[in-house]
Amino acid sequence: MKNFAICINPRFTDKHSIYDLLKSLREGSEINYFAAPGGQEQMQDIIKPLPYGKKAAIDCILVFGGDGTILRAKQLALDTGAPILGINLGYLGFLSESVLPEIAKSLSTLKLGKYKLLNRMLINCQLKREGKVLYNGLALNDAVVYKAESAGLIHVRIKASGRYVFDTRCDGVITCTPTGSTAYSLAAGGPILSPQMKAIVLSPLNPHILSMRPMVFPSTERLTMKIHGLQQPAMLQIDGENSMAILEGDEISVTASERYVSFIKLSNRTFYQILRNKLHLGK
Repeated sequence: MKNFAICINPRFTDKHSIYDLLKSLREGSEINYFAAPGGQEQMQDIIKPLPYGKKAAIDCILVFGGDGTILRAKQLALDTGAPILGINLGYLGFLSESVLPEIAKSLSTLKLGKYKLLNRMLINCQLKREGKVLYNGLALNDAVVYKAESAGLIHVRIKASGRYVFDTRCDGVITCTPTGSTAYSLAAGGPILSPQMKAIVLSPLNPHILSMRPMVFPSTERLTMKIHGLQQPAMLQIDGENSMAILEGDEISVTASERYVSFIKLSNRTFYQILRNKLHLGK
């Protein structure tokens, strides 16, 4: 590997320490750095703009930040087919494999080919209004329907592959991938899934009836949510970013995508070790 796209959390205040480190790592090597589209990194001398039409030449995406920054690098990973190596600058850093002091060792390991690729499932989220598709988007973590500015609860009718599941009045509904099961869905009481699984978790947000519990569906199901009872437009959020306003009677469908995002794994740490270390599981 020698061609790296660089993606840095724009809110990280000490970016020059990262630029200096990247410059030192490049000395005496054939490493090339390219800026992620729209990133401020392209203003640096050592980081070149990504050539138009040359996205396939990227070998790896180095993401400096937390899980939110990695989610924003999702589209570049899909466009280039390059795997992501997360370098944690945030809090939990659940999707990160390295930290800043270890980046030199991590790049050396990469160049030696001593790594594994882990493919993470994506979900496709589609919004229909009066039978017309208005929005399509891919989520690595989750797709969230939430009431936004509406003061009251919203009414959601849920079906799985056309079969009625339940109705709920709630603040919203989270549908997530196994990767996203340790994010917003977990905070809403959802289960933790191993990232190698192929499944979709559905977690109601603050349901009016306490018997409404999170559910896990096989990835072969098509989940649909029909929205009623809106006083004001609700919102569809994909991987933490507002994507589309939801109106009365809109239908949101969630299915497993055939596409995926690859992550680089350098260590022998298991998913369960990460749970114990990051979430203090069992402590």
